Amino acid sequence: MFAKGLARAISKSYSYTPASAFSVSLKQKLTEIIPKKQAELKEVKEKYGKQVIGDITVDKAIGGMRDMHGLLWDASLLDPIDGIKFKGFSIPDLVKKLQKAPGGHEPLPEGLLWLLLTGEVPNDAEFKAISEELKSRSQLSHETEEFIKHLPHHMHPMTQLSAAMLHLQTHSKFAKAYRQGVHKSKYWDPVYEDCMDLIAKIPRCAALIYRHLYKGGEVIAADTNLDWGANYSHMMGYDQHEIKECIRGYLTIHSDHEGGNVSAHTSHLVGSALADPYLSYSAALNGLAGPLHGLANQEVLRWLLDLQKELGNNITDAGVREFTQRTLGSGKVIPGYGHAVLRNTDPRYIHQREFAIRHIKDDSLVELCKIVFNVVPPLLKELGKVKNPWPNVDAHSGVLLYHYGITEFDYYTVVFAVSRALGCMSNLFWSRAFGLPIERPLSITLDWVKQNAGK
Repeated sequence: MFAKGLARAISKSYSYTPASAFSVSLKQKLTEIIPKKQAELKEVKEKYGKQVIGDITVDKAIGGMRDMHGLLWDASLLDPIDGIKFKGFSIPDLVKKLQKAPGGHEPLPEGLLWLLLTGEVPNDAEFKAISEELKSRSQLSHETEEFIKHLPHHMHPMTQLSAAMLHLQTHSKFAKAYRQGVHKSKYWDPVYEDCMDLIAKIPRCAALIYRHLYKGGEVIAADTNLDWGANYSHMMGYDQHEIKECIRGYLTIHSDHEGGNVSAHTSHLVGSALADPYLSYSAALNGLAGPLHGLANQEVLRWLLDLQKELGNNITDAGVREFTQRTLGSGKVIPGYGHAVLRNTDPRYIHQREFAIRHIKDDSLVELCKIVFNVVPPLLKELGKVKNPWPNVDAHSGVLLYHYGITEFDYYTVVFAVSRALGCMSNLFWSRAFGLPIERPLSITLDWVKQNAGK
């Protein structure tokens, strides 16, 4: 009875408010922007459609399509030197221009979502509108909450989050509209509804998984007075100002990293078959769960803890260097260093490093992270081990979560997944607004290469 009463109370406080109720709603804004962006895409195709933008070699086809330009992803662009740009804005730009919580320094994810979808930094009224819209969509049904709570404890948290997305899929507005014969020029409308619902609900799903797996199933109700990131932190059980700031910044800077990474590309690929956003993002989560993608921050933290255990209180540059050389000599890589695209220090790493300098004192693991930053890149350059010897975002992100008491390694990728929903859903919306076709590249066989290469 108590659970049912609580569900009704939450339902009342989180009743859905249609976008038309907001005087500066995001959907209204997008309705104005879509025809202009469609015309822009048409112009680009007409002017530049036949232009060659890269060479495809056999090495690239075999080697994971590295350095091949073959995907339109309008939300962000990854520059090898300057790092990620969100609609042309760098991370320092976001810090300057996006709204912040009272007394906070971190840019709020809601503002970034508006930017990713519209290409414009929201004004305060627009920021308030998108914040309230997300809150109004954030409630989970009692059925979904019970589904998550009854998932087996031995199931990995990323598997649980993927399953939760599939459970939400039963309420897909796009799937329903498609069955009813919605015209393809209007696909974007129900896709928008699904994307915004998914973004609004995924923090609740992720927080329930955390409490279910690691905190004895004791659920924490949402706080409608908090912003999207802070409420996620609150529902996990972390209410200190600093950790809310950490989560806000984490969710913003991890939100997108151009379209070629596994999770982003997967959501685009699956969505191109007109699978709804829930199916698309569930698939993306399965890719994000792979050890070579979203699990890297866990590997960094394990390596640092092993290093800390070996050196004890005698942490020196020489000791770090010797441990690093042994790691490399055993045929392993230094987790968190190097990147498939970047050829400079990841701006996301710098942002988190600056957060640690600003907020964290006397944490031995954070200090060790700083020493590794000073020792590892010169050593990797000296040995010629990687094209980019500099740290990426994973070299610091897990350390921050660990400092604030989120010590459950397997859960780290779930926090990543909550963030990455912003970028994947923004692009999926525009893929349907642009009317992009199903993705269907050609493949080759080894015999084809032998018979045709060089002809």
